[in-house]
Amino acid sequence: MKLKLLGTLAISVWLTSTVQAQTVPSPKSHFGFNIGDDYQLATYTQTEAYFKKLSASPRTKLVDIGLTEEGRHQWMLIVSSPENIKNLDKYKDISRKLARAENLTDAQAKSMAEQGKAIVWIDGGLHATETVGTHQLIETAYELVSRTDAETMRILNNAVVLLVHANPDGQELVSNWYMSQKDPAKRNMNIPRLYEKYIGHDNNRDFYMMNMKESQNITRQQFLEWLPQIVYNHHQTGPAGSVVAGPPYRDPFNYVYDPLLVTSIDALGAAMSSRLNAENKPGYTERNGTSFSTWWNGGLRTTTYFHNMVGLLTEIIGSPTPASVPLVPERLIPSSNTPFPVTPQPWHYKQSIDYSLSLNYAVLGYAVRQRDQMLYNMYVMGKNSINRGNKDNWTLSPKRADSISAAYKKDQPTTGNAAGGRGFGGVPVKYYDQVLKDVTLRDPRGYIIPANQTDFPTAVKFVNALIRAGLVIHKATAEFKVNGVSYPAGSYVVKTDQAFRPHILDMFEPQDHPNDFQYPGGPPIRPYDNAGWTLAYQMGVKFDRILDGFDGPLSRVPYGQLQTPPAQAVATNAKGYLIDAGINNAFTLVNDMLKAGAEVYRVPAEAGAFYIPATTQAKTVFDKDASLGVKTKAASKMPKGAVKVSKLRIGLWDTYGGSIPSGWVRWMLEQQHFDFERVYAQEIDGGNLKSKFDVLVFVGGAISSATPRAGGFGEFGGGRNINADELPAEYRNQTGRITADKSVPQLKAFLEAGGSIVTIGSSANLAYHLKLPVTSALAETVNGQTRPLSGDKFYIPGSVLEVSYDTTQPANWGMASTGNVMFDSSPAFTINDSSIKPLATYATEKPLRSGWAWGQKYLKGAAASFIAPVGAGKLYVFGPEITFRSQAHGTFRSLFNQLYATGK
Repeated sequence: MKLKLLGTLAISVWLTSTVQAQTVPSPKSHFGFNIGDDYQLATYTQTEAYFKKLSASPRTKLVDIGLTEEGRHQWMLIVSSPENIKNLDKYKDISRKLARAENLTDAQAKSMAEQGKAIVWIDGGLHATETVGTHQLIETAYELVSRTDAETMRILNNAVVLLVHANPDGQELVSNWYMSQKDPAKRNMNIPRLYEKYIGHDNNRDFYMMNMKESQNITRQQFLEWLPQIVYNHHQTGPAGSVVAGPPYRDPFNYVYDPLLVTSIDALGAAMSSRLNAENKPGYTERNGTSFSTWWNGGLRTTTYFHNMVGLLTEIIGSPTPASVPLVPERLIPSSNTPFPVTPQPWHYKQSIDYSLSLNYAVLGYAVRQRDQMLYNMYVMGKNSINRGNKDNWTLSPKRADSISAAYKKDQPTTGNAAGGRGFGGVPVKYYDQVLKDVTLRDPRGYIIPANQTDFPTAVKFVNALIRAGLVIHKATAEFKVNGVSYPAGSYVVKTDQAFRPHILDMFEPQDHPNDFQYPGGPPIRPYDNAGWTLAYQMGVKFDRILDGFDGPLSRVPYGQLQTPPAQAVATNAKGYLIDAGINNAFTLVNDMLKAGAEVYRVPAEAGAFYIPATTQAKTVFDKDASLGVKTKAASKMPKGAVKVSKLRIGLWDTYGGSIPSGWVRWMLEQQHFDFERVYAQEIDGGNLKSKFDVLVFVGGAISSATPRAGGFGEFGGGRNINADELPAEYRNQTGRITADKSVPQLKAFLEAGGSIVTIGSSANLAYHLKLPVTSALAETVNGQTRPLSGDKFYIPGSVLEVSYDTTQPANWGMASTGNVMFDSSPAFTINDSSIKPLATYATEKPLRSGWAWGQKYLKGAAASFIAPVGAGKLYVFGPEITFRSQAHGTFRSLFNQLYATGK
């Protein structure tokens, strides 16, 4: 009787699922076409409506994870069995507890892993012109909600699938633009602006800083809410001659990871490629067949690594406009990189959707077969991190290995092979002990961020980036001492005995990228993104590394609770107020003062400190902006030599389609309350610039080389080759490029008339266009010809370097004597005339703080930035990326200082 009843129930469940599947609307019934049809794209408005229809299924729950930068709702569709949907809180709680690994025994963790469900994140559309991502998300949602086959039911019963739309604004823009052409053959992706409001493609470079709303929405779900075991991030496009690139990835991987993470990525990669091979879908390439590694932090999938999550990236070919797989002969040879090569052939959009669906099912199939092990392994990695943070630990790295070799080599004249224990080509163990047991080289047990540092509000922003990343933070409730150093109440403490220790180390400690060349003496292999990025260095945050266990009067900050700097009240009996120019938020306050009609002065004798007379307008602004945390010092009178500050008319260069570096600066200026206008090449070419602007800002990529290069890159800067006549009228004035024959003469006239120009990164080329007496410090003369240093002599990809500042220069007001800059194949200069003043200099042979610097000795004595008079105006040239992805808060003042007029 019991068996009969169970059988009846099973049939009932199957029939119910079948009926539900039949009532789920197909994509074609909703969109009017099948997902993957050539020349067809769905908008976000349509996709949102479809997800809402799917949310009627008992297999789903639709969650609004927040608003985008353009104000759209960003949705996450959760898909699982109806029973699991009813118990989502239970499975979320299990996932969180195992990921954080706090106060659990192994036995408890194993029991929870057996009860839990695999939490798998699958997203799409982060890069909106990579349209396969959004459309595979739609098709995957439909398949999971409608199918009743055994594989799908096994997935639904054993996994909770988080289907996340990563960029709603971008899909709406790209799909509307593409579909606006009635003739399918003319449909294109030449969109007029960035597909994320401010940063376009760099929305996949924002996941440890989390400046953008979309990044915050996503990481809240990943690091605070769900903590999935697997995060699958879909992208395009695969390397030429392949279909899709995916895991396993090439070396190097980051040395702070748990080794279990690396092998788990490889295992998932094997499952993905095997599934495609079993389905006779060739063209999967991995390892050295791709450019992708697991070194860098900051991407949607890579930041998850530092949280013990198995992050997956695939890059697939395909477009709604049919294309073809090109012939790349070397890709036709089977190898461990590409076991099953694809042959040249036509390629349709539906094929990419089918591949993506297979890959999703491969990931989900692996997750449910290894469900309890995936959950438990995440606990193991978290527990390992906690244990490492509770004891003396030394992180292995290339510099440590080189130190061992150097110590051994140093002893060779006296010890020879008699040093002991070297057999089989090894180095005696004593050299390992000498380096890897040196107590001064231990990993820190924690970090203290003092509340009495000058720019504490920026330090709080840094702390908030850590809090958004799901880290445990403590705050001092009273003054305390560690190692004889006193720290005030309100200081923050970040201990490393926690599950996400890898992320902590990555934000505070320097990265040590290996020397990576194609062959000895050959060209360098460019890292996938940056080689070094240490956020605390970039932001100029002061902190102390504590190597031994410590404690104090510390209160734990609740997970996800963002912090604000202490509100600052001003003295009521003062004649005025002095504000240190080393506080970034001071510029926000000053901008609000100027808009309110309050007077503001700068005091050269006090490193450019701001002086604000006590007035009714000033008091109102001080009260409104108290939460900025800007400390003031009461003054009894106006300081001697104070010069009045006034607003400048700021022009920020941009181009048709949008410049990502310009978008970052646009966001920064808005955050700091600067008024500005965007200016395009056509307006610059039109001249009469001084009547409209006082200062122009050119980011990297705006102004290209003054010396033509092979391939026609030549003198043109910024912009795409777009036929303006084919664009809607509203966009035609945004096309064009900065050119030597039309643009540079107008920029020179602007300077000579008293205007200022700020150039950043490669736009320093303007100095050469203007024939200023500066030359590249990174060039050599061979056979009478000057050329850049070759990569085997000098190569520094994105890395953090140290510079020395001339603090007597007003351009450097608020800067310390030394500081960190973001160097990304940046220009450096030799100055050949005393009228040009260096602002920052690479003072040593080893300026590297974090990353990879091959041949850094060539930088010694070179100017990183300078100021040059041009007629009545000034050209400010900054070689480093002083506004880098709105992360480099420590160098923001290098821009902000140039955006005010000062005079009696």
